[in-house]
Amino acid sequence: MRASDPLDQQIDAFAQYLADERRSSPRTVETYIRDLRSFAGWVREEGLPADARELDIVALRGFLSTLFRSNQASTMKKKVSAVRSFFKFLLKRQIIERNPASALRTPKVPKGLPRFLTVDQAFRVMEAPPKEDMRAKPLKARDRALLETLYGTGVRVGELASMNVGDCDFTEASVRVLGKGGKERVVPLGQSALEALQDYLPERLGMRSEAKEGDGDALWLARGGGRLSIRQVQNIVRRHGTLGAGRGDLHPHAMRHTCATHLLDAGADLRSIQELLGHSSLSTTQRYTHVSVDRLMEVYDRAHPLARDKADGS
Repeated sequence: MRASDPLDQQIDAFAQYLADERRSSPRTVETYIRDLRSFAGWVREEGLPADARELDIVALRGFLSTLFRSNQASTMKKKVSAVRSFFKFLLKRQIIERNPASALRTPKVPKGLPRFLTVDQAFRVMEAPPKEDMRAKPLKARDRALLETLYGTGVRVGELASMNVGDCDFTEASVRVLGKGGKERVVPLGQSALEALQDYLPERLGMRSEAKEGDGDALWLARGGGRLSIRQVQNIVRRHGTLGAGRGDLHPHAMRHTCATHLLDAGADLRSIQELLGHSSLSTTQRYTHVSVDRLMEVYDRAHPLARDKADGS
């Protein structure tokens, strides 16, 4: 077994920093460290010093150049971010005297508009788990409550998966959400989500009898009684997206986009949507205005007499 070298130890210290001081999510820590372990492996394969104090910009560019052919710009942006954050941490801790990663350029990623469902598609997805005979079908009760909560609150998939029963307040019609950076926010629950949750909770008690130790408070349970994983939530959304709207590509983040877009279309202001979604910057929320304007133009082109006359060439 290879002994731990300085670079491994430096990456370990960075992982500890992300988890303890930055309070990054486990998923973020895992992604960053996976990319840095890959970098460390490349360093050793190239016969370079396995110590960040002896690596320069040439080494960093050499590593990233090996990834360009097999990775999209969005993936490369994340890998560059991992390397830059790592060396910035080392400089802050005075482990290195200068930061070679400061000269790295972040690849430009084309900004696409958020994908979302139409109102009719959203309703069909909500109806995909049938209401009838739900008492005999706990998984369908769970799926319906899960979909209604995703669409009604616009929470992130990680926020949904980490929910506990105690986070729900049926008197205030709200749910407490633990967001990015450990920030809490309280999100309102609509009537449909409330009713679906009240149908699901009695079924959850039966599923809870087989729950794994430590998951007793989990709101969303898998068939075996343990907490639903993010991947399992994604699979549920994809399955019902196919059943309800013919959308096999549907994912939880599209439900989040759908929630925001439909709220904006219904007259909600951007600041309210920002608070609901837990966006730290209003500019992130403003992306949905472009979606609504595009939809408005589509309706205009189809319905306005002047637009029709122009299309007819008159």
